[in-house]
Amino acid sequence: MRAALVLQYLLPHRALSRLVYRATRWTWTPWKNFLIDAVVKNYAVDMNAAAQPDPHAYASFNAFFTRALKPGARTEPADPRAVACPADGTVSQAGAIGDGRILQAKGFDYSVAELLGDEIEATKYTNGRFVTVYLSPRDYHRVHMPLAGVLRETVHIPGRLFSVAPFTVEAVPRLFARNERLVCHFDGEHGPFAVAMVGAMLVSSVETVWSGLEIPPYANTVTRRDWREKRIRLERFAEMGRFNMGSTVIVLLPSTHATKFAVEAGRSVRVGQPIG
Repeated sequence: MRAALVLQYLLPHRALSRLVYRATRWTWTPWKNFLIDAVVKNYAVDMNAAAQPDPHAYASFNAFFTRALKPGARTEPADPRAVACPADGTVSQAGAIGDGRILQAKGFDYSVAELLGDEIEATKYTNGRFVTVYLSPRDYHRVHMPLAGVLRETVHIPGRLFSVAPFTVEAVPRLFARNERLVCHFDGEHGPFAVAMVGAMLVSSVETVWSGLEIPPYANTVTRRDWREKRIRLERFAEMGRFNMGSTVIVLLPSTHATKFAVEAGRSVRVGQPIG
């Protein structure tokens, strides 16, 4: 087992994430420009699509990391029936949910019930489909709606904060069901669907457009919030949230939705492109 993986089991995940949370919001110009320049250079970040293409114009590293795009930089699918990709990134896995389980990587899977923190909710996705998108540091970090839907419930599930980089996903069993995450349940035209925003080591802060900052604070118990009375409806392709740093998005669709995801593991994707 490589040393980097061993360290992930030993390091204080939440303490490190809290430290990074503060550091990425420090507005001291030399500091924030140092961090921004390091990411732009090391990850070959393309700033041409950004609404503000000058990386030094951002007030903090986090403002740079969660930057908006120019109008028209991403577009929704032309086909009104299509599922829109929820994030820029790389498809980690996509396919059918078999026996209530989701493929994580070769040799590893985990249950829908674990991911959602709810055995009953998991039954809605029996024989359904899933797609997992990994956001690297170079990617646009806002998450958009794969389908139009009315927000029913959010579930903040406590957990670890392992890295979600490919080498960790291939080595840590049930990683996405172990990491802290926010599960968003929606009701759409063809039935329910879920979008899980999974936190990771150093990159575990999640915001939504309807509630603002959701993580941190980190949870010690499962926290459910019923949103039905608010009647929050988001259209397909609308922004639904963001990662303050990168992570992973998992979309679950029920068998009542006829979509077969038209993407494969390893494929680069962009917000709004049709994936099914």
